[in-house]
Amino acid sequence: MIKIGVITASDRASAGIYEDISGMAIQETMKDYLVSSHEIIYRCIPDEQDIIEQTMIELCSECCLVVTTGGTGPAKRDVTPEATENVCEKMMPGFGELMRSVSLKYVPTAILSRQTAGIRGKSLIINLPGKPKSIRECLDAVFPAVPYCIDLIGGDYLECNEEVIKAFRPKQ
Repeated sequence: MIKIGVITASDRASAGIYEDISGMAIQETMKDYLVSSHEIIYRCIPDEQDIIEQTMIELCSECCLVVTTGGTGPAKRDVTPEATENVCEKMMPGFGELMRSVSLKYVPTAILSRQTAGIRGKSLIINLPGKPKSIRECLDAVFPAVPYCIDLIGGDYLECNEEVIKAFRPKQ
């Protein structure tokens, strides 16, 4: 079974102060996108860099894709990109560049976002913004490249629902 990791980095959501609608938005989007049989492994954790890193490492040991939300802004406790950089062997800056350019069509504050992506072993980690609408806009932009990226690093074969999102794989 293909496993997809979803991490919400939020002090308040992890403390139960409010519902984690961002993590749920990622899970719903994965259900929409994928026809491959898959299981979501979900974690809602505080904005603590060491906990974020440990959780990423744990999920990368069993998931081909780990998608995070939260902690990508300029605030002092926003440390998800730093955690991602620390656990990855390769960074994939094009993901963040594309997500910011898409978000700039909607809000001028998209330039404050530091979302990024990177590779750890056979796993791709993607950092997303925290708002459900932005999550979907960003995933709609980058996800067509995700299955092929995971193919290239030796991860699981993700098959998309072509009526919802078209994955790009070069003709062989």
